[in-house]
Amino acid sequence: MENDHLVLESYLTSNSIVQQQVESYNRFIRMGINKVLESNNLVEPEVTNFAIKFTGIRLEKPMIIESDSSTKKVMPNEAIARNLTYAAPMYITYVPVVSGIEKKDAAGEAFIGEMPVMIKSDLCYTKNMTRDQLIGEGEDPDDPGGYFIIKGTERVLVGIEDLAPNRIMTTKEKSGIVSKVFSTVVNFRARCSVTRDEYGIYTVLFPTVSKGMDLILILKALGMQTKDLTSELLEVRNDLLLNTDLSVAKDISQKEAIMELGRMAAPSQTKEYQEKRAEVQLDTYILPHLGSKPADRVEKGRYLLHMAERCSLVAFKHVKQDDKDHYANKRIKLAGDLMEELFNNAMKFFIKDIKYHIERTTARGRKLTVRTNINPDTLTEKILYSMGTGSWPAGQTGVSQVLERTNLISSLAHLRRVKSPLSKKHPHFKARDVHGTYLGKICASETPEGTDVGLTKYLALMAKITVGAETKQLEEKLKELKMVEEA
Repeated sequence: MENDHLVLESYLTSNSIVQQQVESYNRFIRMGINKVLESNNLVEPEVTNFAIKFTGIRLEKPMIIESDSSTKKVMPNEAIARNLTYAAPMYITYVPVVSGIEKKDAAGEAFIGEMPVMIKSDLCYTKNMTRDQLIGEGEDPDDPGGYFIIKGTERVLVGIEDLAPNRIMTTKEKSGIVSKVFSTVVNFRARCSVTRDEYGIYTVLFPTVSKGMDLILILKALGMQTKDLTSELLEVRNDLLLNTDLSVAKDISQKEAIMELGRMAAPSQTKEYQEKRAEVQLDTYILPHLGSKPADRVEKGRYLLHMAERCSLVAFKHVKQDDKDHYANKRIKLAGDLMEELFNNAMKFFIKDIKYHIERTTARGRKLTVRTNINPDTLTEKILYSMGTGSWPAGQTGVSQVLERTNLISSLAHLRRVKSPLSKKHPHFKARDVHGTYLGKICASETPEGTDVGLTKYLALMAKITVGAETKQLEEKLKELKMVEEA
């Protein structure tokens, strides 16, 4: 029947098969790159009364510098033929800060390196070209894009599937009932958990501690009062009263709780160091997504209580435990998210390099100028190394892969591949099974045989991935509609 595939044909003519990759990369160059710059915008070398503040970043279209120093635009097919990297020059605007005052007259712009450009993205010349124009430029008119060209090799950033960040997951484990949350901010991810053992005792675990800490002690250190604890949880008050009664921290003040936490974190150190260490743990390592200022501590205490409540509700069978394999509890990191991680990591090295050069220049007594201390190779090399080898800053491997060109179908499938971070060697039977929630999202039959079975998946033909939204706007709207209480 000629009308059998009408819907599918209509969908594929109006939507690109790699739309999610291109949209994700576009979001990165539009917003993600600026977000990374905001969190790394100050260079403070070990030089008296001198710092550099970065105020903005801009990217141009892909260019190459020829041997005679002339610059010209480069098309993807030329980059492949000449073993070049299809990348856009990046320029950063800076202002020197002397004795805390921004010297606007000394502000300037400097070239800081090159950012690989995704084919068919907003920075690519082939975007919005007609079929005839593409043929005229020597490009393939049926090429979907969604990949990068690194030193003449076509490379794909494979989607990484992971548990949803900043979301409480409560499951039954050997140690008891565990409520855990992967608390994630731009450049840091901390796994925080509350465990309820068979006797109803709660312990808290977060980075920098090796064994569980008493929940009541942590809540006291976060500034919560004993009377607040019983009023917060109505359904599982008995558990909390038991914990409060058995805790050594039930009658101590916030200051004493912080000191006790400091003694456990840094034994045999000075009291000042112990107190500072405890405060860093409370602000930086416990639920960083709620904030890292002392003012956010009570909110963190409430969140930990909510996690403890979830443990008790599962223990008393009031609610079911969460399913880790349910696709609502998963998120896929696409090219844009992966590039943001990579650029953030490269930016840290870049700032370290600038600091080193400035310190060396002042030690030699030379005149201090910002532009001469910026080395653009640092950033470019760091990005190209990861893109070329597939080793990502978070310790993942095989993120960047050489695009399969066996035929058009294998290329399209490769651009829609999704990889699980779980190890191939372990049996993970549950994770490898087809889950009911895959319907319409993940192809239930397309997966490799052997050790990768069920861990390497492919998106269903009409599946679309949203590339994220700004949570601030949503929070403000919910507060406006009185659906969320204002802090």
